[in-house]
Amino acid sequence: MSRARAAVILAAGQGTRMKSDLPKVLHQVGGRPMLDWAIASARGLGAERVIVVTGVHSPQVREHAAKLVGEGAVATQDPPLGTAHAVRAAEQALAGFDGDVVVLYADAPLVKSESLAAMFALREAKGGMAVLGFTAPNPFGYGRLITDSEGRLQRIVEEKDATPEERAITLCNSGVLCADAKALFQLLSMVKNENAKGEYYLTDVVGLGRSAGFFTHIVEGEEAEVLGVNSRVELAEAEAAFQRRRRRAAMESGVTMIDPNSVFFSHDTEIANDVVIEPNVYFGAGVKIGKGARIKAFCHIEGADIGEGAQIGPSARLRPGTKLGAQVKIGNFVEIKNSTFGPKAQASHLTYVGDADVGARANLGCGAITCNYDGFDKYRTTIGEGAFIGSDTALVAPVTIGKGAYTGTGSVITKDVPDGALGVGRARQVNIDGWADKNRAKKQKAKDVK
Repeated sequence: MSRARAAVILAAGQGTRMKSDLPKVLHQVGGRPMLDWAIASARGLGAERVIVVTGVHSPQVREHAAKLVGEGAVATQDPPLGTAHAVRAAEQALAGFDGDVVVLYADAPLVKSESLAAMFALREAKGGMAVLGFTAPNPFGYGRLITDSEGRLQRIVEEKDATPEERAITLCNSGVLCADAKALFQLLSMVKNENAKGEYYLTDVVGLGRSAGFFTHIVEGEEAEVLGVNSRVELAEAEAAFQRRRRRAAMESGVTMIDPNSVFFSHDTEIANDVVIEPNVYFGAGVKIGKGARIKAFCHIEGADIGEGAQIGPSARLRPGTKLGAQVKIGNFVEIKNSTFGPKAQASHLTYVGDADVGARANLGCGAITCNYDGFDKYRTTIGEGAFIGSDTALVAPVTIGKGAYTGTGSVITKDVPDGALGVGRARQVNIDGWADKNRAKKQKAKDVK
């Protein structure tokens, strides 16, 4: 039976290089704050306790973390004296916990759950501790993993404290560490700050552990997954790494992308197999796409549920609350918000649908709009099955268009239209014979005089 698991997430960094009023760990990758990524990873591994360590300089981070893990699971590092000191700040919140704990970083959002699971498994099988390492072609700036002849970790040395020979080593430290909780805090109490920075390094527990008679084992991951974010440049690099990973996963699951590099996903995008995504498509949070749908070029989609076999775009915008049934067709320059479309309904071009329910097989003509807002409140429009909304129709909500009903082109519809009826709301046309010829002659004469 697996041992109990916990996670300590370090989120106390000041992030001054971000040059932002928003705390570093609340900046987003894949539409999700970096801190949320770490919390989700911990919970995905079955951690029964998740402790977030924050700094006194950032009450915003504390407030955000408390909403996710609870006030009692947020610890404070004060003052900031290094990573070992930060982990020790979580000791009281973990009082009474008997099991294994992993140390994660809120500014490293892409650590794979498979890597963390391997660390827990290795620690359970072989005892001691486990660290997540990676091989870097250019290891500058990283701590180095110093191993013995059997590949076991002897110690971790930071870049500034390393000798030239140690700096030549390409096996690097991610900072992620897994250990028995009680043993870890015992070792942390022995860490000293005798280094170039005068800080208490978490990495020192490896050497202390070896002196105490137990080994530290290495799980090797990829450099991209342990990327730490300390600047806007690194934030963009993390986003790019996430997008590469997500695009590959989508294609491996049966999604076709004509130009993968121009498609952008959110952390929670769900796409069934046989979906085709054309170039230059952006998915915000909360998008789900059914089997066999086609998303055409230049679409912006967020908070939308798209049914099987639907066709969207090109250049369509689907906003939160959109729910489209099977084989719905949404064409170019159509915007939909907080609306439902029944199976095979369509709005082919130049249409706005907000706060509406559109029945199966209904058709909205070019330029049709729902007038859903009066400056104070929103109102719904209901369009029945098989209804036909003529081009350039304005539907003034609240209003209902009955099953199989029509609206005349250019109408402003302010009253309900019964099933099977035609609703027309436009001024009667009047023709004035000869007016155009007379007006043209008058204008030309005035022009000739000048």
